[in-house]
Amino acid sequence: MFGTLGSLLRFLLGFFVIAVGSVVIIAVLLVLLPWRVARIKLCNFYGKTVGRSVAAIAGVSPKVDHRERLDGSMPAIYVSNHTSTLDAFVGIWLCPYGGCGVFKKEVVRVPFFGWLALLSGHLLLDRFNKERAVELLRDTASFVKKNKLGIWIMPEGTRSRDGRLLPFKKGFVHLAIASGFPVVPVVVHGAYKNWEKGTFHFVPMTLDIEVLPPIDTSGWKEETAGQHADEVHDLFVRTLRDDQKPLPSPAP
Repeated sequence: MFGTLGSLLRFLLGFFVIAVGSVVIIAVLLVLLPWRVARIKLCNFYGKTVGRSVAAIAGVSPKVDHRERLDGSMPAIYVSNHTSTLDAFVGIWLCPYGGCGVFKKEVVRVPFFGWLALLSGHLLLDRFNKERAVELLRDTASFVKKNKLGIWIMPEGTRSRDGRLLPFKKGFVHLAIASGFPVVPVVVHGAYKNWEKGTFHFVPMTLDIEVLPPIDTSGWKEETAGQHADEVHDLFVRTLRDDQKPLPSPAP
């Protein structure tokens, strides 16, 4: 009973922090509407404060190996695996200043956080309109290259249901080719254990995060985009612990 009540209190406190932080930042974003880069960097500040606070409220103590590879590689395409709602808050906390996030369009329906995403200047993708999504990715690549910004993206495209790594979509590859930026893998271990899906149950934990060396993308080609996506996916598979590696495909 105490554990359930404690988890509910964590959820309510986290929601309060997100709501208050969002309202304050949204007021400033409205003033900054003509300046997209300024809006992106302001939301990076929000991420550094609110993202870390929400992780702490959820009982998470992050341990980041080679964090210097984040700021030290800007501008870059940062790719991370996705197993929990917590990932969004860990991502906005870790993302370097000038990092442009990629969110699914549906996030705008989420009170406060979604409204902030709508005004942030970060990228909102419609997963069900592939042609429009590709166009937005190309526009974003041009924008970040011109302004020397980075991109934070979770290339699975959706959250894993059991914590195991899903196949990677090729969007981050197209971004890397169009921008010429390196790809920096950010491997998150065990986030799915903290917040049980469909519940308010939080399990305090140490969250291990590994930032791998930047990958040179100067030789990547559009015609081999699938191969490059698979190579980065394989790197995650080799780095993740057994409970998050994809299960072997069943024999035909």
